[in-house]
Amino acid sequence: MQKPKVFVTREMPERGLNIIKEKFDAEVWREYAPPPKKIIIEKAAKADALATLLSDTIDAEVFDAAPNLKIVAQMAVGFDNIDVNEATKRGIYVTNTPGVLTETTADFAWALLMAVARRVVEADAYVRSGNWKVGWHPMMMQGRDLYGATIGIVGLGRIGCAIAKRAKGFDMKVLYYDVIRRPDFEKEYDIQFTDMDLLFQ
Repeated sequence: MQKPKVFVTREMPERGLNIIKEKFDAEVWREYAPPPKKIIIEKAAKADALATLLSDTIDAEVFDAAPNLKIVAQMAVGFDNIDVNEATKRGIYVTNTPGVLTETTADFAWALLMAVARRVVEADAYVRSGNWKVGWHPMMMQGRDLYGATIGIVGLGRIGCAIAKRAKGFDMKVLYYDVIRRPDFEKEYDIQFTDMDLLFQ
């Protein structure tokens, strides 16, 4: 039996790509930059499925060219780039990957927070430029401690919650604002809801 055809708009980790290749006749866009829309339209014309990213515009123009298209599977949390209403009218499924990058995004945000607080990038540039000649000095690149500090989080969704958990590991006082209050999370992690003005102070 012939496998259905899928156009994958970007390379992805082999673990996921191998699953796709087992079930589909897969063509993968190998360039680092996203495929131009005319390429997506050309490939969609012969495809039963599209595996897309946020940078791919999937709209009526693409659907018009793709009579066999049954699903657009997006490797992203968001799906603003896909005309879901148009897909629904045509009976084309649209899927996404909610929550897949929650911990990764929180890790990266935490890495940036640590780098700024401890002046990591500035210190690295200072050493690489050859300016570090006299050795350590107690006032040099002091930065500030995160341990025991206060952090403000705007939005306590999945990523905000993941940041709050990391902050508690640093014994930080956690303040947050969200349009939806989370008393359960406040109690479990000993964090405090506040208004936006106080948060920014």
